[in-house]
Amino acid sequence: MAWALLAALMVTGCTTQPVTGPPRAAAFNATDTAWIQLMIPMSERARLLTGLAPSRTTDPALTDLAARAGSRLEEERVRLGALLDLAGIPDTRPHEGHNMPGMVSLDTLAGAKRATGKDFARILTAGLRAHYAQTLTLCAGERASGGAKEAKDLAAVIERSAAEELDRLGP
Repeated sequence: MAWALLAALMVTGCTTQPVTGPPRAAAFNATDTAWIQLMIPMSERARLLTGLAPSRTTDPALTDLAARAGSRLEEERVRLGALLDLAGIPDTRPHEGHNMPGMVSLDTLAGAKRATGKDFARILTAGLRAHYAQTLTLCAGERASGGAKEAKDLAAVIERSAAEELDRLGP
């Protein structure tokens, strides 16, 4: 019986089996991790703001802007979550509840929930401008210092999207 097992091991090999690709989690550095963990709540908060538009304004242009921005933000959040999984990073939400530059604050959300018309438009556009401006900075930092190609590639995509949306918002 032992000989049969030994023969089977010799035939199949007792060596390390080929890997289909490099372990991707090892490619993610501290910059990648920090960037992903910050961008997720930033996108979530901005998405909460855009989601208020249908109930706070009757301006079709503003509602369309919010819907388009909200769709992009949700798509980015999903892709960031996939990167988190790929990197093997637990979703610990280290920035939950924080108010940082570019992140739509809880106070801003509360104000937006009470505002209508032009007041809501001002809150929405100011919040999105700040979000996109900070997103440009964060994505540039990720592209410069990140380690994982997947994270750097997504940062470039999000950066282009933020620049386009910022242009649409105007000054």
